[in-house]
Amino acid sequence: MPSRTRCLVVDDSTLYRKIVRDVLNSLPDVEVVGAASDGQQAIERIDSLRPDLVTLDLEMPRLDGIGVLRELQRRRIDVAAIMVSAFTAAGARTTTEALRLGAFDFVLKPSTNSLDESVAQLRHDLGPKLRAAAWRKRTPSPAPQTAPRAPRPAPRLRLPGLRPDVVAIAVSTGGPQALTQLLPRLPASFPTPVLVVQHMPPLFTKSLAEDLDRRCPLTVSEASQGQPVRRGEVLIAPGGKQMRVAKSAAGPVIQLTDDPPENNCRPAADFLFRSVASVYGAKSLGLVLTGMGDDGALGAEKMKQAGAVILAQDEASCVVYGMPRAVVDRGLADVVAPLGRLHEHLAAAAAGRALA
Repeated sequence: MPSRTRCLVVDDSTLYRKIVRDVLNSLPDVEVVGAASDGQQAIERIDSLRPDLVTLDLEMPRLDGIGVLRELQRRRIDVAAIMVSAFTAAGARTTTEALRLGAFDFVLKPSTNSLDESVAQLRHDLGPKLRAAAWRKRTPSPAPQTAPRAPRPAPRLRLPGLRPDVVAIAVSTGGPQALTQLLPRLPASFPTPVLVVQHMPPLFTKSLAEDLDRRCPLTVSEASQGQPVRRGEVLIAPGGKQMRVAKSAAGPVIQLTDDPPENNCRPAADFLFRSVASVYGAKSLGLVLTGMGDDGALGAEKMKQAGAVILAQDEASCVVYGMPRAVVDRGLADVVAPLGRLHEHLAAAAAGRALA
């Protein structure tokens, strides 16, 4: 395995190129092999330098970040891209498109007035994502997030008549691509509401919901305070808020809170899953998809204790096998399946057919 991750910095701003270079140079096992000031130059330098990873601005002259990603796909150049995005509605929409086109992840451009603070903020945000991208690039399968343990085999599940009243999904890195593959495959007649925690900041979750709504037979929206949880709808937790389900006289409703982050995340899957366990108990199904860390594992354990069924995405189809691995290693997953088949398991559960 190479000892250093070779990185190319792409940004049309001299200041941001300096900030990103300073951050990368401060990280262990990273080598900055070059920089580019526009998308066309980026393609040329990617082609000649063959970096492992590119930090990629979205708005650039000649060829923007989206154009770079499309050209990389056309040329079949395998390089991980981490987008550097502005914290704006337009930036959120473009970033959502970039993630669908295969960008590994994104970070926000620092918004501080101090160069030192900007470097510190970007180092905090970029470091873990760069390490995860480097592992994904260098290993034949995604890297473990913790010391490896022998996973317990998932049992074959025979649960005719399950028909859950809710499906709760946890997802992080690789999530927009995974959700774009999974949710459009659920028919408009899917009888169960779907609640999603995707680790994203404000604006970005709204953009993701709007993009998925255009692609899905089901209605997809960013959840709002007091919104009823209804069949035929997919509700995505808003960035910057914790989301839970609560009982009301008319049925379950969404509650959004300013509770502290959990697992450094707000929204956090554990927060949602605990409420699902409390409100729905055995009439619930949890699904943990690709992502760094272990958010969702403790919540899945609460759901499992309440009698719920837990599904996990398999390692081979994950961008990062962190969150699903945490569930599988704890012996919580009733079914472990590739992303391309998870919609079949959801449909089977919703129809009361056996899962295997």
